[in-house]
Amino acid sequence: MSVYVIGHKNPDTDSICSAIGYAAYKTAAGLEAIPVRCGDVNKETQYALDYFNVEAPKYISRVEENQQVIQVDHNEVGQAVDGLEKAELLEIIDHHRFGGLKTAAPLFVHTEPVGCTATIVSNMFWANNIKMPKEIAGLLLSAILSDTVLYKSPTCTDKDKEAAERLADLAGVELKEYGLAMLKAGAGVGDLTPMQIAKTDSKPFSFGNYKALVSQISVTDTSEVLNIKADILAAMKEICDKEGYNLIMLMVTDIIDEATDLVYYGEPKQLIADAFKQDASGDYIHLPGVMSRKKQIVPPLTEAAEKY
Repeated sequence: MSVYVIGHKNPDTDSICSAIGYAAYKTAAGLEAIPVRCGDVNKETQYALDYFNVEAPKYISRVEENQQVIQVDHNEVGQAVDGLEKAELLEIIDHHRFGGLKTAAPLFVHTEPVGCTATIVSNMFWANNIKMPKEIAGLLLSAILSDTVLYKSPTCTDKDKEAAERLADLAGVELKEYGLAMLKAGAGVGDLTPMQIAKTDSKPFSFGNYKALVSQISVTDTSEVLNIKADILAAMKEICDKEGYNLIMLMVTDIIDEATDLVYYGEPKQLIADAFKQDASGDYIHLPGVMSRKKQIVPPLTEAAEKY
């Protein structure tokens, strides 16, 4: 039985590309591993896949009992593929906080405080002298440029930059030119519905006793999202009602101005006010300099929730 390498639900570029990259690494090391996904491929990721002529991983809605699984780019149960509780989890390769992980047996865990899982995967290739194909280098580069927003995100580290520059050479692309083209390909709402916008790159979190969903969409002009804010808020209400969330937040992140408009629905709004030291009685706030969900949104919300 092949080992599945899989990222989180509602996958982003790192989740898809790190799954492909790590499956290639494990296969080269002698383990039969195949990348799979449990969500749709977004426009940015599809651009990278098309550019380097790589097929998207096979879609699965759940894993079967006893299926061997390696998780990349996540570790929280709420973000994992359905059925994981009855599968055999072998490894976790990640760069996020740990959120209540429990396992039935010991496993290999490799986490680092870097900007992207693909940085970790790249260094594993090099540390073990495993040759990296050009297309894999291109996809891992794409993941780093996506997660760090071309180095603009506060999550970006020197390790990410060093890996990206080496990967760009291997992939045969000019780093900034390629990165801008990829980010622009994925930016904006295009033909997305309000519901799809509300759930773009969404991840569930628990802040104290409150169940929340935090989504993020990258744009070059926030007005194209804010102009349909009423429809997006209606979609958010539907999500809360159907899926039992107390709060849903959408980061509308401007990759040019390096700022985020945080649109939200649900209660307690005071949690948002306390976290970001702003009046949150409306339905959105402006957050200059905020680019990262992991480093600039989730931590202040987690800290504010301790008061509740």
